[in-house]
Amino acid sequence: MLFSKALERFINLSPIPVMVRILLERVLSPENIDTLFERHAENQYCRELLFSTLFDMMGLVVTKVFPSINAVYVSKTSDIGVSISSVYNKLNGLEPVISSALVRETAVDMKKIIDDIGGRKKPLLAGFRIKMLDGNCIEASERRLSVLRDQSAAPLPGKSLVFYEPELELATHVFPCEDGHAQERSLLGDVLKTV
Repeated sequence: MLFSKALERFINLSPIPVMVRILLERVLSPENIDTLFERHAENQYCRELLFSTLFDMMGLVVTKVFPSINAVYVSKTSDIGVSISSVYNKLNGLEPVISSALVRETAVDMKKIIDDIGGRKKPLLAGFRIKMLDGNCIEASERRLSVLRDQSAAPLPGKSLVFYEPELELATHVFPCEDGHAQERSLLGDVLKTV
């Protein structure tokens, strides 16, 4: 039997959440995530720790299943296979181009799904593709480093500009910047390439 009784029950009682999960697992499969990393990474590489593993770990933190990367690591140590310092080193060295590619390429896949199921919203302005650009200053991080504990201001980790397409209800591009003090206007050169 293809589906277990438990899965059949979920399909019968909650078909939409099951369908959404299946579609997200298809778009965000470990193979797709690792292939994306290999195509776009400039300095980073994978040996024992795959990018899809980091993606999975961050997903569990972002969705508040776990409060921190360390908590995920402790619960899945045998599955991860590297030290916690290796996990943090990989996260700290993550190149902005990878984050940008992840949003852009998964948006292309999600757009296909939205079109296939007829999920586009009515255009805000007929005949035009509307994109909304918004900036985001990432919140100051906690002062966990001993050299920063006596400082009154926490370090700024960065900012980003994001294109949101209301017809798709989807963020389609992100333009990350590691300099938390940079003007958003300094990112407009990259933004204009996508207009």
